Amino acid sequence: MNKHSKNAAKRKMRGALRVADCNLLADAVAIGIDLGDSSSNICVVDAAGEIESESRIRTTEAGVRAYFEHLAPARVAMETGTHSGWVSRLIAEYGHHVIVANARELRNIHQSNHKNDRADAEALARMLRADPRLLAPVTLRSAAMQNDMALLRARDVLVRTRARCTTAARGLVKASGKRLPGCSTESFPRKVRAYIPAELQGALEPLLAVLEALDVQIRSCDEQIATMAQERYPASAVLEQIAGIGTLTAVAFMLTLGDCGRFEHSRDVGPYLGLVPRQADSGACSPQLGITKAGNSSMRRLLVGSAQYILGRFGPDTDLRRFGLRIAARGGKNAKKRAVIAVARKLAVLLHRLWVTAECYEPLRNERLAQTASPTATTATASTAASSTATTAVETAA
Repeated sequence: MNKHSKNAAKRKMRGALRVADCNLLADAVAIGIDLGDSSSNICVVDAAGEIESESRIRTTEAGVRAYFEHLAPARVAMETGTHSGWVSRLIAEYGHHVIVANARELRNIHQSNHKNDRADAEALARMLRADPRLLAPVTLRSAAMQNDMALLRARDVLVRTRARCTTAARGLVKASGKRLPGCSTESFPRKVRAYIPAELQGALEPLLAVLEALDVQIRSCDEQIATMAQERYPASAVLEQIAGIGTLTAVAFMLTLGDCGRFEHSRDVGPYLGLVPRQADSGACSPQLGITKAGNSSMRRLLVGSAQYILGRFGPDTDLRRFGLRIAARGGKNAKKRAVIAVARKLAVLLHRLWVTAECYEPLRNERLAQTASPTATTATASTAASSTATTAVETAA
């Protein structure tokens, strides 16, 4: 059995298990949990649709265990959020079937005129009882992947903080009528010290000290991510074949998707990462809207950055670059932005495909295929021409 067949079999097995779990618990109670930072509301709806009980527990491991450890197996629904990962895993340990709902899709809860924590818990329970698909269930990462993702998010916070400090330093100097020289972010503290006005030394020195410390911590994070990629995510090397994709982006992509077998088609990754246009069609009206921006914003930002490099002046000649330049050449409003998003979406699809197949990446695959098809056409044309010439010669001789 090849890799594609194995992935398809895994998807079918997971789907069958989910259906089986729901069927086994179809007549059981439905439990909705509205997770709060300090406390959570719980609503239990019985098979007849009546509220069986309502409770309020502490959002701690002890509080969750105390409530669920003695309950018979039931279906439990909660929304995505800060606590949904560890709470869902903890509840599942006691044999409950946990469904984590996509909070972006539950507009009937968030746009209600009578919104409160008790009502939210009840709404989750009733939607779960009616049809779990109404909750738009999502798949959460494992605990190990969640911990690895924490390192990437911590690095992102450090990078954003460094950017804010750099911008603040330039703004403070500019307000005094001076300007700091252009330089890379990493060399900023070292190169700009000599250009800071004496009257601003006291104000900017703490910022420069913070920037130096941030550089050290960011480099440390990069080293940890490189080690993590080699030890736990070796498939990231396959993704790094693409120009513009580094270790950080490759590992982030794998952690964001979790399992490449989750997606039946590689093209499904684009919508998952929010890189497809929103739709608001009504009758003959079909407005052109921006992208949905669903999913992980950090991953989307990394893909857009890679797309900008591919389309930039230092980007190598590849099928992706040619594709983006063709879109940009169409002109019109925001043509360059549309090209960047289109390349980012195509890049996400390509990354997933490489992850699944572990193939060797061909930067100019389309050109090779065109050249492969070209000799056949040339041979056919030459044969036709030769045949025509021979026929003419015979007719002339006759």
